[in-house]
Amino acid sequence: MAVARTPRGKWIEEGMKALSAGGPEAVRIESLAQSLGVSKGGFYGYFRNRDALLTEILDTWEREVTENVIERVESDGGDARAKLIRLFAIASTADDPMRGITAELAIRDWARRDEAVAQRLRRIDNRRMEYLRSLFGSFCPDEDDVEVRCMLAFSVRVGHHFVAADHGTRSRAEVMELTRRWLLR
Repeated sequence: MAVARTPRGKWIEEGMKALSAGGPEAVRIESLAQSLGVSKGGFYGYFRNRDALLTEILDTWEREVTENVIERVESDGGDARAKLIRLFAIASTADDPMRGITAELAIRDWARRDEAVAQRLRRIDNRRMEYLRSLFGSFCPDEDDVEVRCMLAFSVRVGHHFVAADHGTRSRAEVMELTRRWLLR
């Protein structure tokens, strides 16, 4: 009787959870195997070493936050505003291990200490900004306005989690909705 191997994707997902919780130092083969309830031997059927897993985690995250998100946004068609509304919805509800803000922040922190990760993050951010420019540019004729909207939309995605301020009589969700409406005006 054959023994089922732990799927490659499970190692990557568990690795991303570890990365999100404790940075790249927390991505340890033994710990991942224990979390998955398997022996670490299965790891080597998929990955040469820990660095290969870290590279695969980054590759997977890059696909998830760029091309896969863009495909989801584009799949239902509509004008640029409709696509931006979908994009904002995806970005605000993405709490899975690959697209969630915890993963985003962990990779950004890692990039501060690793030049190769920083270069990759720059490429990813440029791809995301390029897509935002294409959407905002379809209804904003002013290039400066397009760039400001892109920067604000991206900054809100990454940074609003750091803001602990109250919003008077408004909830955070209400302020985020006002922000979305302002960006789409």
